[in-house]
Amino acid sequence: MTYTNPDPEPERSAGLEPGGGVPPGETPPGESSMSEAGPWEGNNPSKGWAMAPLTVILVLVALIAAGFLGYALVLML
Repeated sequence: MTYTNPDPEPERSAGLEPGGGVPPGETPPGESSMSEAGPWEGNNPSKGWAMAPLTVILVLVALIAAGFLGYALVLML
């Protein structure tokens, strides 16, 4: 992984005073995106649905669909 310095280069950045300060009323330069920024997230739970709740939901959807199909068949007869 390569590291890039996020600090602006004063000679190439507009609106910077000598020494790298920003004059009043001037917008400071934006930060660059760095992969090193932010806390380490090593113990987060996995994303997505667990298998058991997903199975229960799918079974309920199938039962409701079968109920509607049965009701439609009874109405047709």
